[in-house]
Amino acid sequence: MHSKKVGGRMAQERTSMRKIREVLRLHFEAQISQAKIAGVAKLSRSTVQQYIMRFMAAGLSWPIDLRDDDLERRLFPVDKGKNNRPEPDYLYLSQEIRKPDATLAVLWEEYKEQHPCGYQYSYFCDLLNAYRKKLNYSMRQEHKAGEKTFIDFGDSPLKIIDLRTGIERSTKIFVSVWGASNYLFAKSCLDEKLPTWIKLNINALEYFGCCPKAMVPDNLRSAVSKASRYEPDINPTYAEFAEHYGTVIFPARPYRPKDKSKAENGVKLAKRWILFRLRNQKFYSLAEMNAAILFLLAEFNKRIMKKFQKSRRELFELLDKPHALKLPDSHYEFAEWKKAKVQFNYHISYEGHNYSVPYTFIHKEVDIKATPNLIEIYCNGNRICSHTRNSKSHGYTTVTEHMPKSHQKYLEWTPDRILQYAGKYGQSVRELIQKVMASRKFPEQAYKSCLGIIRLENKYSADRLNLACLRALEYRAYSYQSVVNILQKELDKQTTLTPVKTIVINHENIRGSQYYSEGAQ
Repeated sequence: MHSKKVGGRMAQERTSMRKIREVLRLHFEAQISQAKIAGVAKLSRSTVQQYIMRFMAAGLSWPIDLRDDDLERRLFPVDKGKNNRPEPDYLYLSQEIRKPDATLAVLWEEYKEQHPCGYQYSYFCDLLNAYRKKLNYSMRQEHKAGEKTFIDFGDSPLKIIDLRTGIERSTKIFVSVWGASNYLFAKSCLDEKLPTWIKLNINALEYFGCCPKAMVPDNLRSAVSKASRYEPDINPTYAEFAEHYGTVIFPARPYRPKDKSKAENGVKLAKRWILFRLRNQKFYSLAEMNAAILFLLAEFNKRIMKKFQKSRRELFELLDKPHALKLPDSHYEFAEWKKAKVQFNYHISYEGHNYSVPYTFIHKEVDIKATPNLIEIYCNGNRICSHTRNSKSHGYTTVTEHMPKSHQKYLEWTPDRILQYAGKYGQSVRELIQKVMASRKFPEQAYKSCLGIIRLENKYSADRLNLACLRALEYRAYSYQSVVNILQKELDKQTTLTPVKTIVINHENIRGSQYYSEGAQ
C-alpha cells in the first residue's frame, strides 16, 4: 500500500496490479524467497506474504490467464458484510512525523477523517511506533555468488570522427560488473536511449554467457520510469526484458551511493585501464572503437588482483558463473511500451502513423507494444488487436472489422475517387466536395456529406447542383445542409451574390486535399 496526499488528506492506493503480478511471478516461477521479493519490490514482507496467500486462497494456480481487473476481483473480493479496519499508511506517516511541528494526534485525526472506522488513537500510535523501529537499520552490501550485476553509464573521453566533415562525436561508456567476482563488461555507445540500453544489457549477458539473479541499474530513464526510494516503477520494456531472462530488476535507491558503488567503481576502472590507453588513437566508427575496447577488456579481466591472488575471470568462473542463471534459447526481441488514448475515430497514433482498434474502445487508455515489425495493442492486460508496423507519416492502417457498421459501407470510397465522381457533375461540385473534405480532420468523416451533396443531382438536375455548389463556395458554406438550403430557396437561380446569414459557415483552418489524400489509407 502507498498513499498520496490530496487536499490535506491521505488517499490510499493499492499496489499496482503489474507489481502484484511480478511478486507472484518471483514467488511461483523464480522461486525467490519472500524476504528477497520484498526487497526487490520495495514492499514489506507481510504485504508480499498477503498477496501470495490471497492468490492461493482464491484457488488460483500459476501461470494465470486473467486480465488485471479480473485478477484484482479474485484477490481482493468485496465483503460487504465485514467492516475491516484500514491499515495506516506507515511509510507516509513515518515521513510526516519527522517534519517540524508534526504530532501523532494530528496525524491520527487525518487518518480518522479518511477512515472513520479505523483504529483508535492509542493502538494507532503503537502500530506506527512498531513500524518505525523496524526502519532503524542500514542495508548491508553483501555480494553472494551469482546473485547480482551492477550497471551504469559513464562519460567517455573517446570521440568518433566523421570522415566527411571531420566533426567529432562524443561517446558514453556502459559497464556491467558482477558483485562477487568484479568481472567486468564495458562497451561504448552514443546515447542512453531505451533501444541502446536494452541492446547493451543483452550484449553484457551474451559476453558473460549467463544471467544474474538480479540486476542493479542506476535510476536512469531507460531503466526506471519513475524513480523512488521505496517504490520505483520499472520501465515496462526493461521489465519485459527481465522476465524473458528470468532475472529481477533491483534499482539503486536515490541518494544511497552505497547501492551503486560497484557500478561507479566499474566505470572508473574502465576509464583508467581501458579508455585511457586508447586516448591517443583515432576512431572513425563505433564498431572500430568497441573492437579496441573488447581487446583491452579481455586483458583487464585476466589481470591478477593482489587482494585475491586471482583474476576477475578466474573468480567469475569459480564463483558467479556456476550459481548464475542460464541464458534462454531465444534472444529478447526489443519492444517499446507506450500508453495511448483511443481517439474518437477509433485509432491510436504511434510515431506518426495511425492504427485502428475496435471502435468499442473509443476514449479508453491502452498500452502499445511496438517491436521492429509489429504493433500490438493491449487494454487491461489483454491484447485487443495487432498490426504490421508502418512507418508512413500521417498514414492510416485500418481493419474493416474495427469500424462501426455505419462506417463500413463507405470503405470502398477514397478521397480521389469521390473527387473524380463529383467532377462528372461540374467543376463547382468538385471544388465544393474538395473543400468539404479539407474542412474535416479526417476525410472519412466527410464521405457521407459528400455523397449526399452529389446525390442531390437526382432531385434537382446536374446544372442546378453545379450552380448551387458555386453559390456555396461564394458563401464559404462547406456542408451538405448549405447546398440543400440554396436549392430549396432557389438561390442558385439568382444572378448576384446575396449574403444569407443562416447558411454562412466559415472554416478558418482549412487543410489542402493533397494532405488528406496522402494520409488516408
